[in-house]
Amino acid sequence: MKKILLANTNIEQLPYPVPPLGLCLLASSLPSGYQVSIFDGVFQPVAELIPFILDLKPDYIGFGIRNIDNMTASNIRYYVNRIMDNFILPVKGISLAPIILGGSGFSIFPSELMKLSGADYGIAGEAEQSFAELLDCLDNKRSLTHIPGLYIKETSYIVRECYRFTTAPLLHADIDLRIPYTPYLQRSSYPVQTKRGCLHRCIYCSYPIIEGSVCRTRDPKDIANEIEEVYQRLGAVAFEFVDSTFNDPRGHAEEICRQIISKNIPVSFRTMGINPVNVTRELIELMKKAGFRQIDCTPDTASERMLMNLKKNFRKEHIVHAARLFREAEMPVMWFFLFGGPGENRETIEETEEFISEHVDTRDMAHMSAGMRIYPGTGLHRIALEEKKITADQNLLEPVFYEPDDLTLDTIQMLLSEIAGRHHNCVPSSESAPSPEMIRRAMQLQEKLSKPEPMFRTLLGIRKEIMNK
Repeated sequence: MKKILLANTNIEQLPYPVPPLGLCLLASSLPSGYQVSIFDGVFQPVAELIPFILDLKPDYIGFGIRNIDNMTASNIRYYVNRIMDNFILPVKGISLAPIILGGSGFSIFPSELMKLSGADYGIAGEAEQSFAELLDCLDNKRSLTHIPGLYIKETSYIVRECYRFTTAPLLHADIDLRIPYTPYLQRSSYPVQTKRGCLHRCIYCSYPIIEGSVCRTRDPKDIANEIEEVYQRLGAVAFEFVDSTFNDPRGHAEEICRQIISKNIPVSFRTMGINPVNVTRELIELMKKAGFRQIDCTPDTASERMLMNLKKNFRKEHIVHAARLFREAEMPVMWFFLFGGPGENRETIEETEEFISEHVDTRDMAHMSAGMRIYPGTGLHRIALEEKKITADQNLLEPVFYEPDDLTLDTIQMLLSEIAGRHHNCVPSSESAPSPEMIRRAMQLQEKLSKPEPMFRTLLGIRKEIMNK
């Protein structure tokens, strides 16, 4: 039986540790003829990787590259050098096993990471089927040229042009059965994917590159079954739906909630990427009945002009309507706004501040980031090329952020700091990591609450006290 080692190179734990969902899905998809082990860099010390490999003696080693950087212009953390120095290069020095790269970060920068790492193979896009085909072809010494998304070292890193986006049903990740899950229980949530692919064309977003532009949904019954099985193994853990937009297409999220409600599972949920267009009173009521304790809404701007410039599929009236429904339903929301796209100026930033002031519950956080990361193949990349802000041969692996004509990123950051000084619930990304003392105080306050509230609301309450002193 061939041995496969899959290593999670993402060791970032801010704002919270993220379990390696992709690697666990990949492990679940492999045929029974392989023995699969996962090294989780989040909680397993990197110093243990080499002894782990020497003991296991894997036939193939796969490295999952999830993030290239933290996408924060004001406080850039670039992960690639750490991934190379701590994971890939040391392993190349002690093992002759073929090294295979994959993951969302790799899918955005496949050629650059292949050249930098000297890896033997890489798979861009979804890997469940291509990875199994690659192993089978290597085992049986067959041609590799038919495998979609495959990069091969010997062919000067030429990609098979067609990525594969599977039409097969998405599997259970069974994360807690694949890795030691106990360290995640205190600070993290159990990730569940309900679909792949993004229907939208936001100019800065890499989701269509990673997952494709056709939405492929999972059966809501299967999703509820997965949650029930995890609950039976782990108890009342918190779950997070990690889709790019949870409530696209309309009706799918509602049916997921109905299936969860029918099982009467006493767990809590949160989700990112709520699309304002599809927010209805029925959806929010179903989410509350299912056990949602908070949601993330990511309009990125409340300026009509910027919504059009960013190619959003909604307008300001949709955001206002969604905010009203959230407040009426007493649904805690974390709002996310991203400033600095094409056409951003003082007026458009003021429009977003006005929206926050008039429509966002003061107990809810408005997270504000300055600077849009330029990813190859996106609409923002094309705009930056046309405006000669970057060159066609420029390597974007190290973070490059778009800067609008009317404002520098430093000026935008200054304006956001001023907004944060006027509104206690507006938090710039540069200030979004609470101090250990704030966290300790928030945890003490949470223990005294008769009714649980999201941690961000407790932290905002402390921030308000500090600002009013």
